[in-house]
Amino acid sequence: QLQLVESGGGLVQPGGSLRLTCAASGFTSGRVAIGWFRQALGKEREGLSCVNSGGGTADYADSVKGRFTVSRNNANSYKSTVYLQMNSLKPEDTAVYYCAARANVYCSAYVSDYNVWGQGTQVTVSS
Repeated sequence: QLQLVESGGGLVQPGGSLRLTCAASGFTSGRVAIGWFRQALGKEREGLSCVNSGGGTADYADSVKGRFTVSRNNANSYKSTVYLQMNSLKPEDTAVYYCAARANVYCSAYVSDYNVWGQGTQVTVSS
């Protein structure tokens, strides 16, 4: 059974950096794309970026382009670790961050295209 576990959130000052980790396991095939999303209080969940099974990436949110970078380390066909490196953090980046998986070669920006979600990790940017 596919499982996702996020870690790495916390409190950081504006301008600081954090690296989020998504430990993904239980793949039944190697064709799994992993996306990063966030949801701020009172707002809809938004897609940030995605990495496909081959390591190709896609960025979706203009607000984080140039500051956030997604990467992936495939341990084997059934387990991966996906990272979200976040630099130059701003107070408006405060949100719960989620990784999500879809059984597809291709990435997607849409929440509805992902069927397995992690528990989320809180990121708070504040002085």
